[in-house]
Amino acid sequence: MTDDALRVRIRDAVSARRPVDEREAASIEQFLTAFDALSEPFDQRIDDVHVTGSGIVVGDRGVVLLRHKRLGIWLQPGGHIDPGETPWEATLRECMEETGLDVSLAGPFDADGVPEMIHVDVHGGGRGHTHLDLRYLVDGGTADPMPPEGESQEIAWLTWDAAIERADLGLRGALIALRPR
Repeated sequence: MTDDALRVRIRDAVSARRPVDEREAASIEQFLTAFDALSEPFDQRIDDVHVTGSGIVVGDRGVVLLRHKRLGIWLQPGGHIDPGETPWEATLRECMEETGLDVSLAGPFDADGVPEMIHVDVHGGGRGHTHLDLRYLVDGGTADPMPPEGESQEIAWLTWDAAIERADLGLRGALIALRPR
């Protein structure tokens, strides 16, 4: 996918997103304003404001959350987009790297095989960065997380209620909306 096509696809998806709460509504507005102003929105080397991808890892055991090493908050795995990656490819890579789990993107998928974006959040990413975070649903299976050395070791499957209680405010609304009834 060309950068221009990716840019159009992402902008259209974010524009069409129905927010789960006021935080996401504000994030969508902030995302679109910042995204439109960036020459290279997927490249963290160009601007301190950039798009990131993260995954809400779910399975029969609940939700996987980790305690971010620098920020000290409980959130989903995710991170920066490498050159040539899409946000959903970065999400999958980051989830594997940070959890040690054999994960896969969960549907629904569009006709091109692109997973549905399930949440948008704009937040400080540390080191003066602002992350325009696109979130995707990730199937985490049932295995115990086994993060490699260098990644947060504070990681666990949590019940939905425990994950909602522990999660950072920027994630909480998404978990509430996704929680099985």
